[in-house]
Amino acid sequence: MHNLVKEHTGIDFSSFGDNVEAAKESAIKALGIGSAKKDDILIQSCPSVGHVLNEVFETAVEPTLMQPTFVLDYPIEISPLAKPHRRHSGLTERFELFICGRELANAFSELTDPMDQRARMEEQIKQHDEKRAAVGPDKIPAEGEENADDNSYEVTLDEDFLTSLEYGMPPASGMGLGIDRLVMLLTNSASIRDVIAFPVLKIQQ
Repeated sequence: MHNLVKEHTGIDFSSFGDNVEAAKESAIKALGIGSAKKDDILIQSCPSVGHVLNEVFETAVEPTLMQPTFVLDYPIEISPLAKPHRRHSGLTERFELFICGRELANAFSELTDPMDQRARMEEQIKQHDEKRAAVGPDKIPAEGEENADDNSYEVTLDEDFLTSLEYGMPPASGMGLGIDRLVMLLTNSASIRDVIAFPVLKIQQ
């Protein structure tokens, strides 16, 4: 991911360390976006360098990945369930497959350390709550609007999952393939609503 972003924008995110403000400034300058645009707002709301890297990747790189491309080594900040990289600090053993500018699959080595997993989940909840507080209830998107799922739900700690990890989990890995996105690719559909049976149905729990 770092190499692809550097290739497309000239930004070397590994040089920022933990300086998130410098990363935001470089990202906004490289993308040539104004303060009123959605991309600028998304970058300004990023809590870490890894989140800024991901926003730049999704904006500048992802749409260009036409041929099947495996993107490796995602930042730890955006990969809360993935095992830390065994050679590169701050990264995880994770890859995603992109075809025709769309993510098709997500895969990673499972994090099995219960203490590390708890710390990451707690940080994720903290960031989510801070984002909700900064946005405010009046600006949280309504159901059906773009990014409605980002701020409109509560995030809680999964104690059952953490307890299971504390008992012990062997090394594991897995891949999730988006069947709906695969159908989009095979049928040349522009929207996911064109390939799912009930595009506006919300499941009540």
